[in-house]
Amino acid sequence: MDLDVRPIPKPQRKRAVFAAFANLAVGESFVLVTNLEPGPLRAEFDDDQYGASSWEYLERGPVWRIRVTRTASTPLPRVLTDTRALAQEHDADASGAVFRLTMGNRDLDSNVIALPPHGTIGEHVGPDLDVLLHVIAGDGTLATEDGEVALAPGALVWLPKRSRRQFTAGAEGLRYLSVHQRKPGLGLTRRPR
Repeated sequence: MDLDVRPIPKPQRKRAVFAAFANLAVGESFVLVTNLEPGPLRAEFDDDQYGASSWEYLERGPVWRIRVTRTASTPLPRVLTDTRALAQEHDADASGAVFRLTMGNRDLDSNVIALPPHGTIGEHVGPDLDVLLHVIAGDGTLATEDGEVALAPGALVWLPKRSRRQFTAGAEGLRYLSVHQRKPGLGLTRRPR
């Protein structure tokens, strides 16, 4: 079967390719026909469907024809990063997410947050979901409504949904892995009349 995405509006092409793939049984394939070099789509596809597909280029430009085959029923497990390497990075100015999940088709969100020495994440109320933190480097404190919790490498910390919190890094900074249910995306809606 051919999936010719050329007549499909560009913003909807990726969705059509992912939908066609989702309907394949293991061993089945379709031929993707496009007028654009599929490198960026392939990279995103490989991230979302890691190890579950193969792409065979049948024709390369100006019309591209690629046989896409489902090779496994689900994306395969894989190592995403080595947190020991992230813990050993000594960029004193690093701040914010230094690692994050990128797959579009997932139920979890996860990232590694870096705070520079004595850096803070100001007091706030957490999201409407539980968060699990694993401290991988540095040290610091977690301020709660009822005091402070010391943070050191190896600490596994549970942050209940909507709990009040503030993070302050110690003299060598702080890096932690956070894992939580994926937050719903922002949806566009029409304003009521």
